Amino acid sequence: MADSPVARFYDQLAPDYHLLYADWDASVARQGAALDRVIRERFGAGAGAVLDCACGIGTQAVGLAMRGYDVVGSDVSGVAVGRAVAEAADRGVRFRGAVGDMRQLPFRGGQFDVVVCADNALPHLLTEADVRAALVDMRRVLRDGGVLLVSTRPYDEILAELPAATQPSVSRSGGGRAVGFQLWDWHADGERYDLEHFVLQEQGEEGWAVRVRRATYWALRQRQLAAFVADSGFSEVTWGEPAATGFFQSLLVATAQA
Repeated sequence: MADSPVARFYDQLAPDYHLLYADWDASVARQGAALDRVIRERFGAGAGAVLDCACGIGTQAVGLAMRGYDVVGSDVSGVAVGRAVAEAADRGVRFRGAVGDMRQLPFRGGQFDVVVCADNALPHLLTEADVRAALVDMRRVLRDGGVLLVSTRPYDEILAELPAATQPSVSRSGGGRAVGFQLWDWHADGERYDLEHFVLQEQGEEGWAVRVRRATYWALRQRQLAAFVADSGFSEVTWGEPAATGFFQSLLVATAQA
C-alpha cells in the first residue's frame, strides 16, 4: 500500500487533516486521554511502548505521547508521518515515525505493549485476506498479554441506512472557515463504498478553495471484525461505544494471547 490509492489519499489529505476537527489540539488531548483510560483498564499502569500503525498526522499518537507513552507511529503516507513527527516536536513530546503497511509492519516481533489502529483505518483494506493479514501482523509485534485497540465507524447502524453523505463539519483556520463533508457511493455488494472527501476553505474576497480526495472503504460489521480479531491470536475481544469509553468512535479492545 506504500504507493497505493490509500497512500495518495492521505498524502493529499495530510495538510488539511486538522480541518476535520473544530479544534484539532483539543481533540488530540481528548482522544489521548480516552485511549489512556482504556489501556489502563485492560493492561494496567505498566504499558509503555505503543505502536500506532495508522498514525496519520498524529491525532491519537501525539495524544498518547503527551500522556507519557513511548509511541512509535507508522502509516502508508509518508507525508502524514512527516507531519506527525513535526506536530510531536512542536509539543515537545517523544515520537518516532516510520512509513509502513499495516499488513507488513516494519518492526520486530513482541516489541509493543499496545497497538492502536484508530480512526477507521482498518476498513481501507477491502478483502478478508488483507484484514486478516493486518491483524496477524499486529499480533506479531505485540507482547503476550498486550492490548489491541481498533476503532471504526458504527457500521452496523450505517449499513441499516446506507447514507449518501455525512453531515458537514466547520472549523476555523488562519482567520477563515473550513467546511468538510463526504459523499458516499455504495457498491452493489452493499458493504463497500467509494468516498469523496470535500474540504471547502474560505479564501477571503477570493471566495472558496475546493479540494476533493477519493478513497474506498469496507463497512465491517462489529461481529465480523471481532471474529477476524479472535482468529488472529487475540482473546477477550470486546466493543465499547463512545458513551462508555469517551472515544469518538466505536472501539474494539482485545488481548494478545500467549
